[in-house]
Amino acid sequence: MKLYHNPASPFVRKVRVAIAEAGRAGEVELIPSAGSPTAPIDIPPEHNPLGKIPALVADDGEVLFDSRVICRYLDALWGIGLYPAPPALWRCLTLEALADGMMEAAVLMVYETRCRHENARSEAWVEGQWAKIDRALDLLEGPWFERIDLAPLGDARPDMGRLAVACALGYLDLRHDDRDWRAGRPRLSAWFAEISDRPSLVTTAPEG
Repeated sequence: MKLYHNPASPFVRKVRVAIAEAGRAGEVELIPSAGSPTAPIDIPPEHNPLGKIPALVADDGEVLFDSRVICRYLDALWGIGLYPAPPALWRCLTLEALADGMMEAAVLMVYETRCRHENARSEAWVEGQWAKIDRALDLLEGPWFERIDLAPLGDARPDMGRLAVACALGYLDLRHDDRDWRAGRPRLSAWFAEISDRPSLVTTAPEG
Protein backbone atom coordinates (compact mmCIF):
# COMPACT_ATOMS: atom_id res chain seq x y z
CA MET A 1 0.00 0.00 0.00
CA LYS A 2 1.32 3.44 -0.92
CA LEU A 3 0.35 6.87 0.39
CA TYR A 4 1.31 10.08 -1.38
CA HIS A 5 1.95 12.53 1.41
CA ASN A 6 3.49 15.71 2.73
CA PRO A 7 4.22 15.85 6.48
CA ALA A 8 2.72 19.34 6.81
CA SER A 9 -0.67 18.48 5.27
CA PRO A 10 -3.47 18.17 7.84
CA PHE A 11 -5.45 16.04 5.38
CA VAL A 12 -2.56 13.61 5.06
CA ARG A 13 -2.21 13.60 8.82
CA LYS A 14 -5.80 12.39 9.18
CA VAL A 15 -4.95 9.34 7.08
CA ARG A 16 -1.70 8.72 8.93
CA VAL A 17 -3.57 8.93 12.23
CA ALA A 18 -6.03 6.30 11.01
CA ILE A 19 -3.12 4.07 9.96
CA ALA A 20 -1.45 4.56 13.34
CA GLU A 21 -4.69 3.79 15.18
CA ALA A 22 -4.77 0.49 13.28
CA GLY A 23 -1.15 -0.24 14.19
CA ARG A 24 -0.32 -0.66 10.49
CA ALA A 25 2.22 2.10 9.88
CA GLY A 26 4.82 -0.44 8.79
CA GLU A 27 2.54 -1.69 6.00
CA VAL A 28 2.17 1.65 4.21
CA GLU A 29 4.89 3.17 2.04
CA LEU A 30 4.98 6.94 2.33
CA ILE A 31 5.79 8.64 -0.97
CA PRO A 32 6.87 12.28 -0.51
CA SER A 33 4.91 14.69 -2.66
CA ALA A 34 5.07 18.44 -3.06
CA GLY A 35 3.20 21.10 -5.00
CA SER A 36 0.90 24.11 -4.85
CA PRO A 37 -2.21 25.42 -6.61
CA THR A 38 0.02 26.78 -9.38
CA ALA A 39 2.19 23.64 -9.55
CA PRO A 40 0.13 20.49 -8.95
CA ILE A 41 1.43 17.78 -6.66
CA ASP A 42 4.00 15.61 -8.40
CA ILE A 43 2.02 12.36 -8.49
CA PRO A 44 0.96 10.37 -11.56
CA PRO A 45 -2.34 11.67 -12.99
CA GLU A 46 -3.85 8.21 -12.77
CA HIS A 47 -3.33 8.32 -9.01
CA ASN A 48 -5.14 11.66 -8.72
CA PRO A 49 -5.72 13.83 -11.78
CA LEU A 50 -6.52 16.73 -9.44
CA GLY A 51 -2.91 16.73 -8.30
CA LYS A 52 -3.85 16.72 -4.61
CA ILE A 53 -2.85 14.73 -1.57
CA PRO A 54 -3.51 12.43 0.13
CA ALA A 55 -3.90 9.72 -2.47
CA LEU A 56 -3.72 6.04 -1.59
CA VAL A 57 -2.81 3.14 -3.84
CA ALA A 58 -4.22 0.00 -2.23
CA ASP A 59 -2.59 -3.42 -2.39
CA ASP A 60 -4.99 -4.45 -5.14
CA GLY A 61 -4.10 -1.38 -7.21
CA GLU A 62 -7.27 0.54 -6.39
CA VAL A 63 -6.66 4.29 -6.10
CA LEU A 64 -8.51 6.34 -3.50
CA PHE A 65 -8.70 10.02 -2.61
CA ASP A 66 -9.53 12.32 -0.65
CA SER A 67 -8.85 11.95 3.08
CA ARG A 68 -12.46 11.15 4.00
CA VAL A 69 -12.67 8.39 1.41
CA ILE A 70 -9.31 6.95 2.43
CA CYS A 71 -10.13 6.97 6.14
CA ARG A 72 -13.45 5.22 5.55
CA TYR A 73 -11.71 2.67 3.34
CA LEU A 74 -9.00 1.89 5.90
CA ASP A 75 -11.56 1.65 8.67
CA ALA A 76 -13.59 -0.85 6.66
CA LEU A 77 -10.49 -2.77 5.55
CA TRP A 78 -8.90 -3.13 8.95
CA GLY A 79 -11.90 -2.82 11.28
CA ILE A 80 -10.33 0.01 13.25
CA GLY A 81 -13.56 1.32 14.73
CA LEU A 82 -13.15 4.97 13.80
CA TYR A 83 -16.73 5.35 12.60
CA PRO A 84 -19.66 4.39 14.85
CA ALA A 85 -22.90 2.88 13.66
CA PRO A 86 -25.85 5.16 12.89
CA PRO A 87 -27.23 7.36 14.31
CA ALA A 88 -23.93 8.34 15.98
CA LEU A 89 -22.27 8.02 12.56
CA TRP A 90 -23.99 11.14 11.26
CA ARG A 91 -22.60 13.27 14.08
CA CYS A 92 -19.15 11.80 13.53
CA LEU A 93 -19.21 12.54 9.80
CA THR A 94 -20.52 16.06 10.36
CA LEU A 95 -17.74 16.70 12.88
CA GLU A 96 -15.19 15.38 10.39
CA ALA A 97 -16.64 17.66 7.72
CA LEU A 98 -16.34 20.62 10.09
CA ALA A 99 -12.69 19.77 10.75
CA ASP A 100 -12.01 19.39 7.04
CA GLY A 101 -13.57 22.79 6.40
CA MET A 102 -11.31 24.34 9.02
CA MET A 103 -8.29 22.71 7.40
CA GLU A 104 -9.30 23.89 3.95
CA ALA A 105 -9.73 27.49 5.13
CA ALA A 106 -6.39 27.39 6.96
CA VAL A 107 -4.60 26.01 3.89
CA LEU A 108 -6.19 28.66 1.65
CA MET A 109 -4.85 31.34 3.98
CA VAL A 110 -1.36 29.93 3.51
CA TYR A 111 -1.75 29.79 -0.28
CA GLU A 112 -2.92 33.39 -0.42
CA THR A 113 0.32 34.60 1.13
CA ARG A 114 2.67 32.08 -0.46
CA CYS A 115 1.33 31.81 -3.98
CA ARG A 116 0.27 35.37 -4.79
CA HIS A 117 2.49 38.36 -5.38
CA GLU A 118 2.23 40.80 -2.51
CA ASN A 119 0.34 43.40 -4.53
CA ALA A 120 -2.23 40.79 -5.60
CA ARG A 121 -3.06 39.46 -2.15
CA SER A 122 -6.46 40.03 -0.58
CA GLU A 123 -6.50 40.68 3.13
CA ALA A 124 -10.29 40.46 3.02
CA TRP A 125 -9.98 36.94 1.58
CA VAL A 126 -7.58 35.89 4.32
CA GLU A 127 -9.79 37.32 7.04
CA GLY A 128 -12.84 35.71 5.48
CA GLN A 129 -11.17 32.31 5.72
CA TRP A 130 -10.17 32.92 9.32
CA ALA A 131 -13.74 33.96 10.14
CA LYS A 132 -14.88 30.47 9.11
CA ILE A 133 -12.31 28.91 11.42
CA ASP A 134 -13.18 31.29 14.24
CA ARG A 135 -16.86 30.37 14.06
CA ALA A 136 -16.01 26.67 14.07
CA LEU A 137 -13.73 27.12 17.09
CA ASP A 138 -16.49 28.93 18.98
CA LEU A 139 -18.92 26.12 18.16
CA LEU A 140 -16.48 23.50 19.45
CA GLU A 141 -15.82 25.46 22.63
CA GLY A 142 -19.54 25.94 23.17
CA PRO A 143 -22.58 23.91 22.08
CA TRP A 144 -20.62 21.23 20.21
CA PHE A 145 -18.14 20.48 22.97
CA GLU A 146 -20.18 17.44 23.94
CA ARG A 147 -19.45 16.03 20.48
CA ILE A 148 -15.70 16.04 21.06
CA ASP A 149 -15.61 15.46 24.84
CA LEU A 150 -13.30 12.55 25.68
CA ALA A 151 -14.71 11.86 29.16
CA PRO A 152 -17.69 9.74 27.99
CA LEU A 153 -15.34 7.51 25.99
CA GLY A 154 -13.41 6.13 28.93
CA ASP A 155 -10.69 3.96 27.43
CA ALA A 156 -12.48 3.66 24.08
CA ARG A 157 -10.87 4.90 20.89
CA PRO A 158 -11.85 8.42 19.76
CA ASP A 159 -13.83 8.44 16.54
CA MET A 160 -12.60 10.02 13.31
CA GLY A 161 -14.56 13.20 13.94
CA ARG A 162 -12.62 13.89 17.14
CA LEU A 163 -9.30 12.90 15.57
CA ALA A 164 -9.95 15.14 12.57
CA VAL A 165 -10.61 18.11 14.85
CA ALA A 166 -7.28 17.42 16.56
CA CYS A 167 -5.55 17.42 13.16
CA ALA A 168 -7.19 20.74 12.29
CA LEU A 169 -6.06 22.35 15.54
CA GLY A 170 -2.56 21.00 15.08
CA TYR A 171 -2.39 22.67 11.68
CA LEU A 172 -3.47 25.98 13.19
CA ASP A 173 -0.54 25.70 15.60
CA LEU A 174 1.79 24.92 12.70
CA ARG A 175 0.77 27.65 10.27
CA HIS A 176 -1.30 30.20 12.19
CA ASP A 177 0.06 30.28 15.72
CA ASP A 178 -0.02 34.09 15.59
CA ARG A 179 -3.82 33.91 15.66
CA ASP A 180 -3.83 32.43 19.18
CA TRP A 181 -6.90 30.25 18.65
CA ARG A 182 -6.79 29.17 22.33
CA ALA A 183 -7.64 32.64 23.64
CA GLY A 184 -11.06 32.55 25.30
CA ARG A 185 -11.47 28.83 24.64
CA PRO A 186 -10.29 27.03 27.80
CA ARG A 187 -12.30 23.84 27.27
CA LEU A 188 -11.14 23.35 23.70
CA SER A 189 -7.55 24.16 24.67
CA ALA A 190 -7.56 21.58 27.48
CA TRP A 191 -9.24 19.03 25.21
CA PHE A 192 -6.56 19.49 22.56
CA ALA A 193 -3.77 19.13 25.10
CA GLU A 194 -5.29 15.86 26.31
CA ILE A 195 -5.96 14.26 22.94
CA SER A 196 -2.58 15.36 21.60
CA ASP A 197 -0.94 12.86 23.95
CA ARG A 198 -2.50 10.02 22.02
CA PRO A 199 0.28 8.00 20.31
CA SER A 200 -1.32 8.27 16.86
CA LEU A 201 -1.19 12.06 17.12
CA VAL A 202 2.27 12.19 18.67
CA THR A 203 3.83 10.11 15.89
CA THR A 204 2.12 12.13 13.14
CA ALA A 205 2.84 15.61 14.48
CA PRO A 206 3.07 18.01 11.49
CA GLU A 207 6.43 19.17 10.19
CA GLY A 208 7.60 21.87 7.81
